[in-house]
Amino acid sequence: MNISRFTTRSIVAAAIVASIGVAATGALVARAQSGPSWGPKWTAKGELILPENYHKWVFLGSPLTPNALNDGMAGFPEYHNVYVRPEAFDAYRETGIWPDGTIMLKELQLTLPGENPDGSRYEASGRGFFPGKRNGIDISVKDSVRFKDTNGWGFFNFGHHGPPYAKSAKVAPEENCASCHEANATNMVFSRFYAPILNAK
Repeated sequence: MNISRFTTRSIVAAAIVASIGVAATGALVARAQSGPSWGPKWTAKGELILPENYHKWVFLGSPLTPNALNDGMAGFPEYHNVYVRPEAFDAYRETGIWPDGTIMLKELQLTLPGENPDGSRYEASGRGFFPGKRNGIDISVKDSVRFKDTNGWGFFNFGHHGPPYAKSAKVAPEENCASCHEANATNMVFSRFYAPILNAK
């Protein structure tokens, strides 16, 4: 009888411990997913999950730094097609500040092969640079707590190549991206490139 009572108590205790463990795990996942519902999603390991349907987001602009104009050594010799979630865009237009949860997605797009020394070519519209294949994704995320050491922004690379891209990515070291934004951008964002869209009436 005593053995039976001991066994029962052991089972109950084990069940309680298991329940606490499940609750704790759930709390960790919930904490990792905290933020606006439209904001970034994270894996259990804290990696950023590549957003879906980003081509339906607000298109901010497309700076271009081709190899032919940079001694063949451009860091990103493609169009930088930058998209942002509509909710973050609306908040910025209203306040002038990118809210926590903002995702800025830069999809790289190669230029079509050049026909001239400067990398330009002729198309129906004239001589210029024209977009070709997609060639990589970089993302920046605004989270004042998670990325407090890099002015509230974290930077992620999902591959510098054509799709398919990585499904998730770790935050990049500060020297890879954040330091350049700290030195050259306004509040970590190159807003001057997107002013015609951000300030449109």
